[in-house]
Amino acid sequence: MSMNDTYQPINCDDYDNLELACQNHLILALALKDGEELKAKARDLVMRKNVEYLVVEDAGSTREFRLDKIASFSHPDIGTVVVSES
Repeated sequence: MSMNDTYQPINCDDYDNLELACQNHLILALALKDGEELKAKARDLVMRKNVEYLVVEDAGSTREFRLDKIASFSHPDIGTVVVSES
């Protein structure tokens, strides 16, 4: 996955759900646009150089995913959210 392609901000409601997940350190089932699927604890949302990232804890290590590379995420408290661009 190239990090040089133009970032597309995600829908505000989807962002708000990710923010809620981070505040409550929810374990999310993530599906990425490249086909990877994982379960990881939502930790934080960060912005670097006008690109937003979800920071998660996965098997004891920290990983970051560009928000526009996430296809969907789910948790019993928030349901399944299919990420759309703003």
